[in-house]
Amino acid sequence: MSMRADYGEKIPNNVGLADDRRLQRALESWQPRFATWWAEMGPEIPTRDVYLRTAVNVGREGWAHFGHVKVPDYRWGIFLAERDPDRMIGFGEHKGEPAWQELPGEYRAELQRLIVIQGDTEPASVEQQRRLGYTAPSLYDLRNLFQVNVEEGRHLWAMVYLLHAYFGVEGREEAGDLLRRNSGSADSPRILGAFNEETPDWLSFFMFTYFTDRDGKYQLGTLKESAFDPLSRTCEFMLKEEAHHMFVGTTGIDRVVERTAQLMVEHETDDAGPHGAIGLNQIQKYLNFHYSVSLDLFGGETSTNVANYYTAGIKGRWQEDRRDDDHRLTDDAALVDAVTGTGNGEQSIGQTEVAALTALNSDLRGQYTADCMSGVKRWNKILAGAGLPHRLALPHHGFNRHVGVFADVHVSPDGRVLDDAEWEHRVPGWLPTDTDKAHVMSLMRPVYEPGKIASWLAPPRNGIDGKPFGYEYVHLT
Repeated sequence: MSMRADYGEKIPNNVGLADDRRLQRALESWQPRFATWWAEMGPEIPTRDVYLRTAVNVGREGWAHFGHVKVPDYRWGIFLAERDPDRMIGFGEHKGEPAWQELPGEYRAELQRLIVIQGDTEPASVEQQRRLGYTAPSLYDLRNLFQVNVEEGRHLWAMVYLLHAYFGVEGREEAGDLLRRNSGSADSPRILGAFNEETPDWLSFFMFTYFTDRDGKYQLGTLKESAFDPLSRTCEFMLKEEAHHMFVGTTGIDRVVERTAQLMVEHETDDAGPHGAIGLNQIQKYLNFHYSVSLDLFGGETSTNVANYYTAGIKGRWQEDRRDDDHRLTDDAALVDAVTGTGNGEQSIGQTEVAALTALNSDLRGQYTADCMSGVKRWNKILAGAGLPHRLALPHHGFNRHVGVFADVHVSPDGRVLDDAEWEHRVPGWLPTDTDKAHVMSLMRPVYEPGKIASWLAPPRNGIDGKPFGYEYVHLT
């Protein structure tokens, strides 16, 4: 298999599609349905062309080509990282055996479900972000939005390839359903809750690409460990592109915080909102919301399903090869969160010991939270550099949760269990209110002139692919 894609093919790929005519025909029959979905549910704002990165190779060097592309003509390809013929399974009961090149029948249903769930998130985020082009704060940001969108589309193609190639009639049906479900639909919503939330403004978009795409990074990281080698290699390459999505979120929030800090200092105020910025309190509320919604994507604190996935070799841990244990965990224990009651009816947050295999969701969530802290430290460094005492913070991981042990209790950002009355009284100070959302939306006025930017965020420090910020990244119609 070549590492480089053949762009002369109807479906660009490096998976030898031309050698499997039946599979090629199946994917070519799915391709028009994808094009229809993109036209109906993809980005709404019309463009002549956009300066996009197109994957052409899976090697370490020169894997992407940059150039102006008409978005409907973007060549969505199928890429798997290069195969390692000596790869061995790194965990579970099959540890030390050769990685599977064919689908093991006994794990067919479980692998299909994991691929469908991952695949469902990819078009969902495109649907959530489809109207953002109308309020882009700069051409640079508009280009980044399109880049995220087309790469989510390619990730959908990658999952659809696996469904068609390895799961027969059921796989083809599931691939069709990936285009029938729609984000926020009352009748056929996306599978995971966070992917049915609105992304109506650019602060939400930056928070989504920081927090929710970061969840995607960790989910892909666990699937990259899979003993099913085609899935592993697919996710390994997807992680390359996912890095840009998180970069958009990280630096986007950087620039929002930077501009807010500038106006706070300039006007000697704790609230820069009246001066055309997003207030720090509002930034904190949006952070609270997107972090808590993203935590729900990790599932409950304990899971026998995930324990079974690990034991079977289907889904590993984040950076499995760096773990200092036996990679089987059959005799290990771990601590997970628990909500306990007291004799007077009050509840508190503690921990309980469980089998380590059942605690893998908590393990992954802990890795994610530590990573999320890196952004908070960045943003607080910006505030400190402006001479301001204010700081942003991640809320307690029990805050605003709807999955797991915290789903039935109210937890404050500082980790206290609250009764219903106190929660209702205080929650407007912790989560975005209609007033907060209206203020943020009032700032969402588009800026399409090269080199210009909206007043509520700072310009980026660097452009794309060595180009300056003022480059004409997008040509609108």
